[in-house]
Amino acid sequence: MTQDTIGFVHRFEPGAEDVPPLLLLHGTGGDENDLLPLGRLVAPRAALLAPRGQVLENGMPRFFRRLAEGVFDEADLRRRTEDLAAFVAAARAHYGLPAPVALGFSNGANIAAALLMLRPDALAGAVLIRPMVPFAGPPATDLTGRPILMLSGAMDPIVPVENARRLAAQLIAAGAQVEHRILPAGHGLSQAEIGLATDWLHARAPQVAA
Repeated sequence: MTQDTIGFVHRFEPGAEDVPPLLLLHGTGGDENDLLPLGRLVAPRAALLAPRGQVLENGMPRFFRRLAEGVFDEADLRRRTEDLAAFVAAARAHYGLPAPVALGFSNGANIAAALLMLRPDALAGAVLIRPMVPFAGPPATDLTGRPILMLSGAMDPIVPVENARRLAAQLIAAGAQVEHRILPAGHGLSQAEIGLATDWLHARAPQVAA
């Protein structure tokens, strides 16, 4: 059921306590329902927390403003990242959850990357699907040991591979354990990546939950 409490319109589905919950962050034009099937597919036993982005672009929900395609309003991104971190903290208290693993697609992956950089305490790890560098100058942060899976498309017309590689390098420089896979795909999610995300979460769940 969609809830409008604790700061964001969101969906919550309970799960097992011995696996980390997933924070599902949709792409532009999605909503709190968008990634629930994917979340259940890749982590069948996990609790799912799915907020709706609070920014509208031509009527389509997003998590932060952009000035043009690939050009972010960084001041707005910072503010919205803090708002999302506050929501995660409130949701953890409300639902009795440990730190979640973010599963974000496109715009959702970008704010997840920003969350890792600005509020690393908010996440236990992340699966970033089609992310790009969120900040022109990466904030100093400590992500020592934080597991991150990045899935990029070699033929993505929105996110150049060089940009994705730069983000991976920034996260590695901050101490994260990054696995970056570049697949023969465009911006859309491929079936192969669902398998990669499932396997990665299964392998990482004990470490993430520790």
